[in-house]
Amino acid sequence: MRSDNLTTTDDVVAALGHALCQRIGEPRYDLWFRAKTKFRLEPGHVRVGVPNRFFQDWLQKTFTADVSAAAADIVGDAPDITFVIDPELFQAARQREHGALMAPALDGKALEARPATPVNDPSSRPARLQPQLPARRWRKLSHFAEGPCNRVALAAARHVVEAPGQGANPLVLHGPVGSGKSHLLEGICAGLRHARSEWRVVFVTAEEFTHRFVQAMRFGKLGGFRKQFRDAEALLVDDIQFLAKKKATQEEFLHTLEALERDGRPVALTCDGHPRLADELAPELIDRLMGGGVWGLSYPDPDTRLAILRGKCTGADALPAEVLELLANQLRGNVRELEGAVHSIRHLAKATGRRVDAELAREAIANVVRHSVRLVQLADVDRVVCSVLGLDAGSLQSTKRGWMVSHPRMLAVYLARKHTAATYTEIGHYFGNRNHSTAVAAEKKVRGWKDDDFHLPFGRRPLRVRDLLDRMEQELLR
Repeated sequence: MRSDNLTTTDDVVAALGHALCQRIGEPRYDLWFRAKTKFRLEPGHVRVGVPNRFFQDWLQKTFTADVSAAAADIVGDAPDITFVIDPELFQAARQREHGALMAPALDGKALEARPATPVNDPSSRPARLQPQLPARRWRKLSHFAEGPCNRVALAAARHVVEAPGQGANPLVLHGPVGSGKSHLLEGICAGLRHARSEWRVVFVTAEEFTHRFVQAMRFGKLGGFRKQFRDAEALLVDDIQFLAKKKATQEEFLHTLEALERDGRPVALTCDGHPRLADELAPELIDRLMGGGVWGLSYPDPDTRLAILRGKCTGADALPAEVLELLANQLRGNVRELEGAVHSIRHLAKATGRRVDAELAREAIANVVRHSVRLVQLADVDRVVCSVLGLDAGSLQSTKRGWMVSHPRMLAVYLARKHTAATYTEIGHYFGNRNHSTAVAAEKKVRGWKDDDFHLPFGRRPLRVRDLLDRMEQELLR
């Protein structure tokens, strides 16, 4: 939507807030902008009013490019962006923080609530100017498409709902973006609230936990902050990799985990990789996470993709079976890619007035398919293995035989055979000028490591071969 289609400055401000929300996602918009900022438009300039110096520094560092891009979508040219402390927002934030942190407890259900209108344009604006954003709908475990890529993780999530605190605690779900981690976490939240309505179930992102902690320290309200989280009957935290390099927040989070686990209260977390590979998390926190149940999810296989598509295309939104099967076989990415393909098909059918069939579907997803086919080269495998294990570039191509190089080289050979079209001879020659039989032996060795659930002594702690390969394949196929 461009400003020449809008009638007043209020319209432009409302459209800018909506464009920014779409760009960064509703959860982050709610956390950092809604009710906490004001936009003021000037010729060639956008001033973003913020409540305090913390917001000013954080938003400027994190969201300047997003605000600029959103403003460009609305007004045309990219304006200059300035974040300034607004006196009214400053006073409102002081009152809000005091009220929230003095409250005896945080009602986890309040995290579901969404204000009726965005607040980065003043709340007194006429309702017609406010983009009406839908309330959050919590996904359920019963709507999760089960398959070999996620079966164990789903079973673990169900167990938390059926017998909270009785199994491994905390539950840690890890996997690449779009593999279903957040869906399972939301499903646990919805299941616990339904089965135990008297419980206070707290669901937050690690980013929101960090924000609340920093604000509590700023206003001297750590006691209230700790009561909010440590008195919860269940704590669910999404994307804990956000805590990387935040030493004080990690320490506070670790103490929160210990307090909840000591009383047998369930904790479930998600992260984008196995905890053992999270070198930027504190060793004590990693050990605590490893003491619970750690289960991985991977991108869906064709049968699971088909089940996902059937679940999303029901009733009036149903697509022909031949189209669903085409998408399941052609697309190999995550769940969001599948959703995007469905939206593209429906949009093309509506725009052209054609009926949905296999021919239209191929046309709609042509670009997606072309860009999703990743041609992996030996150099890609070399780069990823060195990156994950912290090795110098070129290490795997050297003639060194020490285990610090030879073991990673074996992993590289295994990945090269799986993901490239190179022959054993070509792989052996690339990685240290080895011969055909050496490459064959290396692949066989790694297969044995996987079957035996072997750990390799890299860095400060042994790393599971399966977890290493999963991490490397995620990087390789991005």
